[in-house]
Amino acid sequence: MITVAEAREIIVSNARPLAAEPAPIEAALGRTLRERVVAQRAQPPFAASAMDGYAVRSADTPGRLRLVGEAGAGHGLSRPLQRGECARIFTGAPIPEGADSVLIQEDAERDGDTVVAPSVRHGLHVRAAGVDFERAALLLEPGRILDAAAIALAAAAGRADLSVARRPRVALLSGGDEIVPPGVEPAPDQIFDSVSYGLAALIEGAGGSPLRSGPLRDDAAAIAATVADALTRADLLVLVGGASVGDHDHARPALRALGAELLFEKVALRPGKPTWFARGEGKLVLGLPGNPASAFVCSRLFLRPLLDSLLGRDPDAGVRTRHAKLRGALAANGARETYLRARLEADSSGQLWVSCAANQDSSLISVFANSNALVRRSPQAPSAEEGELVEVIDL
Repeated sequence: MITVAEAREIIVSNARPLAAEPAPIEAALGRTLRERVVAQRAQPPFAASAMDGYAVRSADTPGRLRLVGEAGAGHGLSRPLQRGECARIFTGAPIPEGADSVLIQEDAERDGDTVVAPSVRHGLHVRAAGVDFERAALLLEPGRILDAAAIALAAAAGRADLSVARRPRVALLSGGDEIVPPGVEPAPDQIFDSVSYGLAALIEGAGGSPLRSGPLRDDAAAIAATVADALTRADLLVLVGGASVGDHDHARPALRALGAELLFEKVALRPGKPTWFARGEGKLVLGLPGNPASAFVCSRLFLRPLLDSLLGRDPDAGVRTRHAKLRGALAANGARETYLRARLEADSSGQLWVSCAANQDSSLISVFANSNALVRRSPQAPSAEEGELVEVIDL
């Protein structure tokens, strides 16, 4: 068996970023940026008023000023302000040439075309040109997942479309005579397929396009045909279940028959020891355990970094740990790196505390659904008492 870190290194080193494609900015939410976004001009491109009021020359205040025009958002005053003059101005409007401050309307006294101004500080209520960003400023870097703020920033830079990573097509195959799709009446000895639906959601949430098939029956010829077809349609094949060594492990023989190379077959990990990884026909294949908790843990440890690599993102982003204080005690760990489902919460002082679920059985979906973190236990870690710091991964 190899370590979790070694397995992840093999996976990431074999994943090459997919090609970029253009996306209209209104369809770019959640996509991964593959270019540098640089400002075409300063924002704002002119000094602008931050308030409704009157544009003035601070040197003319206090005093009586002659109102000579109006500046609004989208249309400035057509001439410079001269000594003793002012102009009505609204938020976002360009500061007229010659003016340097804004007298807010609440502080002004107006009588027809005359405005009585108190003393106004130079630069008051004026947004300087380029206060948000200057021309040629680097606004967004490749690898950024485009959220609402990033899209707004790109739009402010004048970009109508962006170069983004193509979504990885992920064929997701789950197998086993014991599972049936939700909505189908199961036999007494069958259960509903849950893992493939959860993993499809995980893949989509991470930026991929899941192509879910199954459940596949325990039939070697059918599995081989489905695997061969999936490799032609997808960038990545994820096989769930049938990963343990046994009479019904048909996936790996099918891949070997297609010329695939198995790069590792077991990981010193609990849960998830039977995780495996292969490469063939220019495609990547990740085999995950069929037990739900095992599949979800291994998806965070291996599938997420793999998808991040294909998208040109940081593959370590989803697996970085931080520290929290332990609620309750933990027994000494065994020879395999272990990940415990847990709840992470902050107390009133901001201190993070983590509570491990009492039942860590790898078949339990409810435990995973109620967890928001994984506690990492290194091989042969000694027992830990309440209040000790432990490593956690946010889910």
